[in-house]
Amino acid sequence: MFDGLTGRLGDIFDRLRKRGALSEDDVNAALREVRIALLEADVALPAVKAFVTGVKEKAVGTEVLRGINPGQMVIKIVHDHLVELLGSQVEDLNLEAVPPVPILMLGLQGSGKTTTSAKIAVRLKNRDKKKVLLASLDTRRPAAQEQLRILGQQTGVASLPIIAGQQPVEIARRAMEVGRLEGFDVVILDTAGRLAIDEELMAEVVAIRDATKPVESLLVVDAMTGQDAVTVATNFNEKVGITGIVMTRIDGDARGGAALSMRHVTGKPIKLMGMGEKTDALEPFHPDRIAGRILGMGDVVSLVEKAAESIDKEEAEKLAKKLEKGGFDLEDMLSQMRQIRKLGGMGGMMNLLPGMGKIKEQLKNANIDEKILDRQEAIILSMTKKERKKPDILNASRRRRIAMGAGVTVADVNRLIKQYQDMSEMMKKMKKMGQKGLLRQGLGALMPKGLR
Repeated sequence: MFDGLTGRLGDIFDRLRKRGALSEDDVNAALREVRIALLEADVALPAVKAFVTGVKEKAVGTEVLRGINPGQMVIKIVHDHLVELLGSQVEDLNLEAVPPVPILMLGLQGSGKTTTSAKIAVRLKNRDKKKVLLASLDTRRPAAQEQLRILGQQTGVASLPIIAGQQPVEIARRAMEVGRLEGFDVVILDTAGRLAIDEELMAEVVAIRDATKPVESLLVVDAMTGQDAVTVATNFNEKVGITGIVMTRIDGDARGGAALSMRHVTGKPIKLMGMGEKTDALEPFHPDRIAGRILGMGDVVSLVEKAAESIDKEEAEKLAKKLEKGGFDLEDMLSQMRQIRKLGGMGGMMNLLPGMGKIKEQLKNANIDEKILDRQEAIILSMTKKERKKPDILNASRRRRIAMGAGVTVADVNRLIKQYQDMSEMMKKMKKMGQKGLLRQGLGALMPKGLR
């Protein structure tokens, strides 16, 4: 989402880094470009003004202009102010109350409120080991209650039984009663949305709020709507009162202005962000990490956390023992491909690595196919277990059969087998050389012959 802004700011800071010393005019010129970049990214004008003023006050000080690397110092000041603009610290969901803790989900129709309700339920169930009840109060949108029930069924989260004809406030009271009687820790109340804010919607939400006394009132906004999301947040906060914001479609191609403006304009923190359609695609909002991503510094911490959550520890230990004995077959290669997919594929991993902005652009221009992992998995799955364990038996007729089964060409099968052979050769070298040998000869020794 922040790619456009990252590219613009990267170009500005590259020019600053090349200068041995900076004058006040250099800083002012750079900040003018930063201001334009933020406005083009759809950041609210009051937030842009406050940001540029804050950076300018620190950046034109003598300690920066006379510093050893003034360009780097200006970047650090911009980073610190971006963190401040985004909210300074991580704010998690507040569950400090007598169970069942009510969480009220608010937002306009189409913002992803119902899906986000299920995502939060899954997060609380898996991470915090909470017993969660989902309750749909949307009696207006066709099949809205049924949608939440199905999401609950798919994720193993309990949902309130549907009683036809009940009004939203009655459903909310019944949900809290069931939560108390059946020992639920959290009750998530998914309210109805509208295509636009109106008095009827606000009156209904206020009545539900007064009946349930929610500990958290979370507003779900679509990042793709830009500054409209900030306007919606301001209206809901004034009329209902919200405790935090969940931004959906952060993985989309919106310009990112809503995320950068939200905290400054509304005074309310962004608590969570939706990174995709799957029920586990929900992450806490870390202002410092997001600032790092915007400035092209990457977010290695999030990548490590994601790896820790998604990589199967037993599988990894099994592979490590196998490699120690010098064994590496196509089953192992398939396992590694699946681990990469769990981390968001090559694109998802690159988004979190530092300095990848320009390389990403080059790869995009090179038309590298992101679906290559899917095709390679199909090829391996078209093999018999014996063929996966002993790739040496893959003669020409077997390769033709595998290509037909996977819906690819024989050349694709040959390419995969060559890739496997290169990886296998590398694994043997790692075992033979050991850690000290690797350090002595460098990583170049591990590269396939054709690439050295």
